[in-house]
Amino acid sequence: MNISALQKFVPSILFFFLLLIPADGFARRRPPAGGRVAVVIDERLSALRATPELSGYLLRRMTRGSFVAIKGERRSRDGVNFYRVNVTSRTSGWIQREAVASPTRSGDDKRLVRLIKASDDYDRVARARIFLDNFSSSEFRPAVLLIYSETAEEIAGRLSREAMRRLDAKEMTAGGAPLFSYFLNYNGLDRYNRQGVTFVFDSRESVLRYDGEGWQELIHRYPRSLEAAEARKRLESSLGVTKR
Repeated sequence: MNISALQKFVPSILFFFLLLIPADGFARRRPPAGGRVAVVIDERLSALRATPELSGYLLRRMTRGSFVAIKGERRSRDGVNFYRVNVTSRTSGWIQREAVASPTRSGDDKRLVRLIKASDDYDRVARARIFLDNFSSSEFRPAVLLIYSETAEEIAGRLSREAMRRLDAKEMTAGGAPLFSYFLNYNGLDRYNRQGVTFVFDSRESVLRYDGEGWQELIHRYPRSLEAAEARKRLESSLGVTKR
């Protein structure tokens, strides 16, 4: 193939691969094979190393939400437990046990709940999302749904204040788009949207609010739980509010 033909062919290849990438840029990879599936919950501890030692050669830093397949376990000389894990079909290594949680390991759901409660703002939402996506049969799911929803509502208030400071009223008027569309397109919402949090605009008070999807799921799936009772109160308090 000559250079001229190659130049015409390359853009088509690039376009094809771009179609495979989700719009938010964060593809959800399938769990690797070869062991018990676990997910990274604490990126502060998620160094993948060549040996089961904190001084072991760093192969890569695993991002929160990444999947691994646990093949074995070993305790280091200084008493830290490591998992031998597959990351891909070609990459394996050792990762500190506390960096990951497995839906099939007893107690990991409770440990993740403790970490969620100790987290704030975006970290709390992101870890709660990991729990909701991977621990579907856990007894703690109603509690995490409530934490996720309450945190999203708190964040909505902060994002409203940020948007008010950063969105210029004169520019919005000159732009001609509806006021609510500027708020709902505010880039501060993006990373929360990627975690499944959707906001609506309260046109009466000109603020953002959480859309309440988590509360609705609580009422639908766990109607007799204490968390569902709280969710009903939250939804009732939002009735009569004009939203977009």
